[in-house]
Amino acid sequence: MKRLYFIFLVFALLTLTGVRVHSQTADLIIPVPQEIRLSDGFYTFTDSPEIKTVRLKEGKVAAEGYILEISPKRVTIKASDDAGEFYAHQTLRQMSRNGQVKSLQCCTITDSPRFGYRGLHFDVSRHFRSLDFLKKQADAMAMYKMNRMHLHLTDAAGWRIQIDAYPRLTEFAAWRPQVTWKEWWNGDRAYAEEGTPGIYGGYYTKEEMRELVEYARERHIEVLPEIEMPSHSEEVFAAYPELGCSNEPYKDCDFCVGSEKTFEFLETVLSEVMEIFPHEYIHIGGDEAGKGRWKTCPQCQQRMREEGLKDVDELQSYLIRRIEKFVNSKGRKIIGWDEILEGGLAPDATVMSWRGTEGGIEAMRQGHDVIMSPGKYCYLDHAQDAPFKEPESIGGYLPLENVYGYEPVEASMPSESIHHLIGVQANLWTEYITTDEHAEYMYWPRALAIAETGWSRPEAKDYADFKGRVMTALDMLRSMGYSTFDLENEYGERKLAQTGMAHKAVGAAVTYNIPINKSYPGSGETTLTDGVIGGWTYSDGRWQGFLSDIDVTLDLGEVVPVHYVGGSFMQLTGPYVFMPKKVEIFVSEDGDNFTRIAEVWNDVSQRTEELVFRNFDTICDVKARFVRYKAESSGVHGGWIFLDEIIVN
Repeated sequence: MKRLYFIFLVFALLTLTGVRVHSQTADLIIPVPQEIRLSDGFYTFTDSPEIKTVRLKEGKVAAEGYILEISPKRVTIKASDDAGEFYAHQTLRQMSRNGQVKSLQCCTITDSPRFGYRGLHFDVSRHFRSLDFLKKQADAMAMYKMNRMHLHLTDAAGWRIQIDAYPRLTEFAAWRPQVTWKEWWNGDRAYAEEGTPGIYGGYYTKEEMRELVEYARERHIEVLPEIEMPSHSEEVFAAYPELGCSNEPYKDCDFCVGSEKTFEFLETVLSEVMEIFPHEYIHIGGDEAGKGRWKTCPQCQQRMREEGLKDVDELQSYLIRRIEKFVNSKGRKIIGWDEILEGGLAPDATVMSWRGTEGGIEAMRQGHDVIMSPGKYCYLDHAQDAPFKEPESIGGYLPLENVYGYEPVEASMPSESIHHLIGVQANLWTEYITTDEHAEYMYWPRALAIAETGWSRPEAKDYADFKGRVMTALDMLRSMGYSTFDLENEYGERKLAQTGMAHKAVGAAVTYNIPINKSYPGSGETTLTDGVIGGWTYSDGRWQGFLSDIDVTLDLGEVVPVHYVGGSFMQLTGPYVFMPKKVEIFVSEDGDNFTRIAEVWNDVSQRTEELVFRNFDTICDVKARFVRYKAESSGVHGGWIFLDEIIVN
């Protein structure tokens, strides 16, 4: 343990500036401590500050916890482990504003984490990040008491770690002709030989990964490697086509579970990975498997017959269980995304819940440990401010306040299973995040909200207070060379969404002639007539999503004059959200005989990449009790249409 290095670093910074006194230095800390008791007086750092460390017996202070006592004469740190002592120094570092404040108000801080797992995810497959970048983020993570660095090392866009037994993974599958993921994805999705002029990519050598593991360990961060399976593996099959069902390059995305070559490959790769990463967990992905070829692949079908598997979900479970058994034999455990629940969960697997929290709650009920990472709150690839002013992203809207508002413990969780909730994690998928600077901008400050959620007690959280502390933290991070979001000039939510909309259809009963899609129901059958306009993102509970046509009838309760009927749609092509092809509007006095009063065609190109809102409406002069609003699907396979409110005046 290089503990002295950190002590030297903190106090070398402290002696760089003149004396500045801040009356509430303890109020700057992120995550907010468990308890702060202020006392009279100040401690002023000298060139040789007196820092006393007391090691307590295990149990006197919780794991990773500490007691920090600042008196006029000395600073005393009490902890039962190295991590607690380290985090006490990080608290001092924040209180001093990284050396800008040399005198600290006397106080006693008692602190310990709520959850043992406090993670941040790095997608280095879509866009490769340098070792220096990862070390830099580890520095910030440590300062804010985050302790898990999740590396998404493999995906279709590139394989990023050296594997001696399979050199083509880095000689070929780590490189592509296009710099950006978007250009590559929208092109022929080809790979390139290492050394080809003009190519983009990269990978980490084993020595570089060992260096990162040690660098992180010194900061009490464990590095969690992810090797994707059975899907998101097109790069593997380009290099080794015999591992896919077709045995041809550029044909498969899922491993052939019927082939023993698949398990030879996965076990060999995981063995080499486990030699580098000492973390008890190995992440095996498991998400978004298409499974289509398994239904016709002779080898997969033979495997299903031999193992008595009734469907392809159970075939995926067979792979996960077999891999878990292998990983367990090496003294390790597996983590997978919540899709690993499909077909039956492996006995000792830990679930990382991203498709909401339902999968995680079910895993907890089954007795499995769970890390919560729901996309609605923890996916930092969504825009953090009004999309029209932000850098390109996958879309959506996830401001700092929404991230901070996430509470991992839900009322629906069985009390006897709460102990299986071991932590939280924020994820940044980088399809649209090309540069290091853009990635940092997306992490900070939203990662600070996850840090506080993972460490602090929920009753201690207050967004107004947190935002003030974040403003100070951002100044400090920028002074250290980090690119951050400009929280001070945040634009905020869509203005129309901040006030209610009064109109004649508010409260009207809605008949869905085509059922609501269960994935995006909004607030249910009142969504389209609740007087609430949707915000920047389709997932805010104010929009209803449909994979089919929309056909609804509104009952205004009585015949009234109608002069306007309209609905608002959004388009964001990244997540496959499109305008409807057209909208037809009908009215009726009796509910049986309808007259069409408008046909409104879409004029927004499906090639438009920016977030677009458009009203499909009509001005009219009729009398009606019933209004029927029909929107024809965009025609894009798998394309969504989203509607927020049908306004009648």
